[in-house]
Amino acid sequence: MLSFLAIVPNFLGMLHYTTIFGLRIHFFQYAIFLAALLYGPIGGFVSGAIGSVYVAIALNNPYILVGNVILGLCFGLFIRYGWNVVSAVLIAYMIQLPWLWVTDVYLTNMPVSVVNTIVLSLLISNLIFVTFAKLTYNKLRAYI
Repeated sequence: MLSFLAIVPNFLGMLHYTTIFGLRIHFFQYAIFLAALLYGPIGGFVSGAIGSVYVAIALNNPYILVGNVILGLCFGLFIRYGWNVVSAVLIAYMIQLPWLWVTDVYLTNMPVSVVNTIVLSLLISNLIFVTFAKLTYNKLRAYI
């Protein structure tokens, strides 16, 4: 199951939905959050690392991989300590955020306005897909 959850974000990374406000909702976080819920910080780490390869290559931005490792590892750690999923994902995202912003602005030279849009898009995506991951986890827990 962990191997599956490590590979699936690469495929989910190909999908996104653009809202009427121009924000892109990303789907890859779903598998990272589910892996962290099932396997703790190691699951989040593995899924964040392996699952970010496609997006990192497609966008020519290797820093995405580290950012998703931070997100998955921290989320899994907070869940392991008994935090609720919304608090865990928000704090994990706030820990990831400086890495994301600095690397995108200063190392990949993206315009600040674009990075700020990505920041908001990822926040919304994280909140949506952590909810789905929690619902899926509750159903999968009985089978694993």
